[in-house]
Amino acid sequence: MNSGIAFGLASAALFGVSTPLAKALVGSVPPLWLAALLYLGAGGGLSVVHLVRKARSADAAVALPRGDEWLWVAAAIVLGGVVGPVALMYGLTMTSGGTASLLLNLEAVLTALVAWFAFRENFDSRIALGMLAIVAGAALLTTAPGEGSSSLLGPALVALACLCWALDNNLTRKAATSDATVLAAVKGVAAGGVNAAMATALGLALPSGAAIAGAVTVGFLGYGVSLVLFILALRHLGTARAGAYFSVAPFFGAVVAVALGQDALTPTLAMAAALMALGVWLHVSERHAHDHEHEPLAHTHSHSHDEHHRHEHAFAWTGDEPHVHEHVHNAWRHTHQHYPDAHHRHRH
Repeated sequence: MNSGIAFGLASAALFGVSTPLAKALVGSVPPLWLAALLYLGAGGGLSVVHLVRKARSADAAVALPRGDEWLWVAAAIVLGGVVGPVALMYGLTMTSGGTASLLLNLEAVLTALVAWFAFRENFDSRIALGMLAIVAGAALLTTAPGEGSSSLLGPALVALACLCWALDNNLTRKAATSDATVLAAVKGVAAGGVNAAMATALGLALPSGAAIAGAVTVGFLGYGVSLVLFILALRHLGTARAGAYFSVAPFFGAVVAVALGQDALTPTLAMAAALMALGVWLHVSERHAHDHEHEPLAHTHSHSHDEHHRHEHAFAWTGDEPHVHEHVHNAWRHTHQHYPDAHHRHRH
């Protein structure tokens, strides 16, 4: 299995389970504080992970965003770390856990549409059909809200969160070769700090210690570790396909929501799940291979010396892999199965 697929599925599992867990916290934590704590948990926890990692290997290089990549990261933080989670937290107050979990499949669809038409990532009819199936399932949920929904406002806010995260995913891809832990930590601390500042300015009461601990834990795993894995999936699969694998997240969430008694297994929920399952299957069974040319490229990221990394070193290399340094890819042509990852952003 391509490592990017494993990263995408693991990211989906962690994020999917976090949705009904966040739903369980909504009653005891104001939505804005919950959004803040989730991201502070992600950013703070990953910062600790990074510091521990650096302490164990003080001389190891870290790939950071360069130049205008920081602008893409800043825009991603605003959309995906502030507007998106706030919309989701308020949406969860008006939407059942299972319905919200399945509606989050819209993120994959919107991610792909932005990648295809705004950033010109390639796609084929199989991927497009899979997206249509997911849209049909989401539309079914939106037109017939599940138990616990009194209006369409809740699903609409969840859909808005999906749009913000779709833009976030595409913007983050611009810096996806950077160290995933550092990138996710920066996004978490910045987004969590902004949301906490807004909650404080509005005079919202700070939650109890137990609620804070629960939210921070969910945030570290469901938003922090999950984001690290998703960035790795972006690096290996490209934006649209990483989003497609990530689209299994709502199924994990729906199962947990039913187990927690937040939702019932209604015919509408089952039909929507079946349509979305069809879409996911079309995504994961896609194969893409053709003769293609690599243009010259210079960048920095963690890598091993595979077929795409056959370069000399301008320093004394000990043979350790993976390692981080700036390196140059020369122009060459070959044929193999591939995804639109960091080394395959070519025209078709």
